Formats: sequence, structure tokens, C-alpha cells
Amino acid sequence: MKPTLGLKLSQSLTLTPQLQQSIKLLQMSTLELNEEIDRALDDNPLLERLDDPQGAMSISVSGSGRLLESGPAPLSDAKPGSEGSTDGPAAGEPDPGRDAGDAAGADMWGADSASMSWGNPGAPEDDDREGQQLSDLGGGLREHLLEQLTATRVGASDRVLAAVIIDALDDNGYLLDEPEELVDAACALLGEADRLELLDEFPAALKLVQSFDPPGVGARSAAECLALQILHCDAKSPLRKQDRKLVQLALHLVRNHLQAVASRDFTRLRRLLRVDDEALRSAVNIIKTLDPHPGSRWASSAASHVVPDVRVVKTREGWQAQLNSSVMPKLAINVAYARVLKEQRGKLGEGGAALSARLQEARWMIKNVEQRFDTILRVSQAIVERQKAFFTHGEVAMRPLVLREIADILGLHESTISRVTTQKFMATPFGTFELKYFFGSSLATEAGGTASSTAIRALIKQLIAAENTNEPLSDSRIAELLAEQGVVVARRTVAKYREAMKIAPVNLRKHL
Repeated sequence: MKPTLGLKLSQSLTLTPQLQQSIKLLQMSTLELNEEIDRALDDNPLLERLDDPQGAMSISVSGSGRLLESGPAPLSDAKPGSEGSTDGPAAGEPDPGRDAGDAAGADMWGADSASMSWGNPGAPEDDDREGQQLSDLGGGLREHLLEQLTATRVGASDRVLAAVIIDALDDNGYLLDEPEELVDAACALLGEADRLELLDEFPAALKLVQSFDPPGVGARSAAECLALQILHCDAKSPLRKQDRKLVQLALHLVRNHLQAVASRDFTRLRRLLRVDDEALRSAVNIIKTLDPHPGSRWASSAASHVVPDVRVVKTREGWQAQLNSSVMPKLAINVAYARVLKEQRGKLGEGGAALSARLQEARWMIKNVEQRFDTILRVSQAIVERQKAFFTHGEVAMRPLVLREIADILGLHESTISRVTTQKFMATPFGTFELKYFFGSSLATEAGGTASSTAIRALIKQLIAAENTNEPLSDSRIAELLAEQGVVVARRTVAKYREAMKIAPVNLRKHL
């Protein structure tokens, strides 16, 4: 075939650089947005920022919060007396040990953490504050233990072994390394040392570290950690006031039956130990006062804060979403550069064309940042209007909601709604939530309607909170109680929601 020329008409979707930047900014979190703006400020001399980005941690809301393109502007347009709320993500507790006893300890405290306190049950807040002060002063668990080692009169080899053990402790105060590895490290420090002799001295060095404060440090399992706390309680410890027989029973339980205690197998424990319910209950309560993570108060962990992008307030017109002006960057065109470019455009030559391109990029950035917050506000207000009952009654009143519903209301694509609701947060009377929190699947009711999965989780949580701890509710019984309220839920669905909320199964919620 001979080559020929012809015309062909076709349509294609092309993303302009401005549209690409708009999509990129929309899916960013507040922290990522500030980092992107900082890069733009470093790269473009025609773009400047009029506010202090470090002030984004204060939560206040302005009336309009519009971004500036040119001219002077105030550093803050926040209303006096405006307030907000923040919530920090809950950190999961680390695994204290390696064996079955450690897992038993984790199950035991995880199933009833709301009713237990560690170390000093009367003042947990003071303990946390003390740990924070130690962290602020730069003193960690290692330094605390080394100070005690310095004040102890021991031989050179024992001191080196104890220091190696202290260095090997994890943040919770547990020793996870094998003795042979620690002895090899001590040999390297001592030089011409007899390895076999150091292996013989290792138990004494470990016992020395385990005698230091806090009690339980240097343990190799959860059972050993709790046993050390019972054995090494000082005169100020509440254990001194307990009946000696009950303390010995608690010591026997943590040494030999911690798994049974964690699984609430009290019938078996009564039969094996030949004790009554009152004695067993008292011994278990003693165990609950112990600290399974003795070194955690010295662990340095920076507090994590969530700054909401939107705040919901109640007005005469009802619940309204308002942008948090403290997280809105106030960008502007540099007036001096813009004036020079306008007056000397013809004289700058190629430099003038480059500056004109920078000017256009700065205007795009300002417009896209402004459009980002406008879209967040529109989506947030649409969510508020669909979830009005939540802001009055809480999560039990949450209704089913999907992305398509909000997309149809605003005339946007589902992918846009997904970008807006990811890593964007809303401050409500019940706490600060990610926008995705307000979306949930629906389950059928006997009346022919639907109920939100979030509301069902709240109902399950309420039923479990009000249950008789001597006879906790099984998943099947919870499903029956929900059915009595008109919500049709299968037992496996109840189990799935319960596990998602990290609520222990029925056997681990049973008390004496």
C-alpha cells in the first residue's frame, strides 16, 4: 500500500499542569500541603507566604478565610475566642515478651484495660506526668539504671555484664537477647576475659539488674516481670498492706498459671488450687495492680496531635461546617517582583519570559490551594447535612452513607470525594474524626430500612459496656438483642465488628 495523508478527528482527555497540580494538592494532608508550599516558596521568588506556618497548631476558625493573591494582608484573621478540639491516635501497646506467658499477659490486660491501672493505681496520671518529665529532661531507662549501677559496689566483670544487659533492654524493660550473645559482647569489652567464667557470672549480673528500680525490669517474660514486682515490692508498695497469703497466691498464679488467669479459666484454677472465689478474686486483683511494661514510663515518644481542617458548630440555621483558618496558608504574589516585571517587561528579554512563567505558576498555586479548601468545605457541609443526627446524638445515630451519594449531590466524581475525605479531619462535639469516618455500609432492619455499620458498632459497644461481667454476652446473644431492636445482624457480623473494636471475646470478659 502506498502511504497517504488524511485527517482524523478524535477526542482525548489531557490533564493540564494546572489540573495535575490541583488534583495533587487535593489529596494531600495538611502537613504534606505545607511541605509542598515550602518547596514552591523556595523555588518561586514571586510567591510569598503571609502567615506563620508554625501557628497551624492553634485551632481557630475565621469567617471567610480566603487566600490573598496580591497586596498586604493581616497575619491572622481568626476570631477572638474561637476554639477547637484535637484528638491523638491511640498507639497500640507493644508485645512485652516472646513466649506463651507473654501472650497471656497481653490478653489478660487487653481484655479489661479500662478497669485496670499499673504500678500506682491511685495516681496513673502522676505516673504519666513523671515519665513525661523524665523524657523532657533527656533521662531514659538506660540512664536511670546506669546511675543505680554506678552506686553499686561490684567487680569489674559484673559491672560490664550488668551494663551490657542494661543496653540490651527494650523500651518496656524486657531482656530479649540470649545470654551467649550478651556474654560475647562483654568479652569484647573486657578483652582477655574467660568466656566460660563470664557465663557462670551472668545469672548474678542479671539478678543485680533485676533488683534495680523499676521493679520488674530485666525480665525475660511477662510472668517473670510480674513475679519480680511481687518479690521486690518496697515499703511504699500497696502490696505490703495485702494479706501475705493472698500475695503468695498471686505469686503462684503469675509463675505457674498466668495463661489460665488471662483466659479467665477460674473454674479450673479453683479446682487446682483449692481456694474459694473470694481468695481467687483478691489474688487476681493484686495481679491487676502490677505493671506489665515497667520501662514504658521512661520511653521517649513524641505526642501526636491531629489538627482538624474543618470544625462543625451549631448556628441558628443548624449544624454548619467551617474551615479552620489556622491551617489555611495565606499566599500572595510578591508585590515588588510583580511591579518590576510589569514596568520592565520589554527590557528584560528572556529573563522577562521566565519571570512571567513564574508569575503564572504562583497564580496557579494560589488558585489551586484556595480551590482545595473550597472543595473540602463543600464536601464537609454535604456530610454534615446527611449526618445531622450524629452531631446531636452521637455515633448511634449515624446513617448509612457512601461516596457516590455525596458525589451526586455536589456534581463531583467519586474519586474526588475519596481524595477529599482522606487524611482530612473534622472537629465535632464528640471528638475529631477523619472525614472517611462518616461513611459506612448499610445493614437491613426489620422495618425495611437500613442502619449504618457505625451505629451498629456503637450499639454493640453499649451492650457490652452494660453487660453483667459474671455472665458476659456472647456474640449470638448480642445478635439476638440487636434483633429485638429491629436490627438484623448475623453472629459472625457481630464477631467481626467486636474484633474491629478490639473488644475481647466472651470468655476473656468474664470476671469472678
